[in-house]
Amino acid sequence: MMAYIRWPILLVLVVLNSSPVQAAVDSYRFLHVTIETPWYIFLFLLIGVFAPFILMAVLMWHTAVQKNNRDDDSDHPPSQD
Repeated sequence: MMAYIRWPILLVLVVLNSSPVQAAVDSYRFLHVTIETPWYIFLFLLIGVFAPFILMAVLMWHTAVQKNNRDDDSDHPPSQD
């Protein structure tokens, strides 16, 4: 039973390792700087660096608004009902 399962898996691994895609991954062209490279760097920085700063600014603004609303409510004396 296990032999029937092993052969297709082995066949898939051999086909994937002998494909031209494997050779292309090791080629120099993936390390070559092109005109698109600054855009890739920008997108990486946008996600990795700028997005946390934007999130931090939004959270600080949200906290400040909530604190301001609490302070406005506490400035008024309680009603004498």
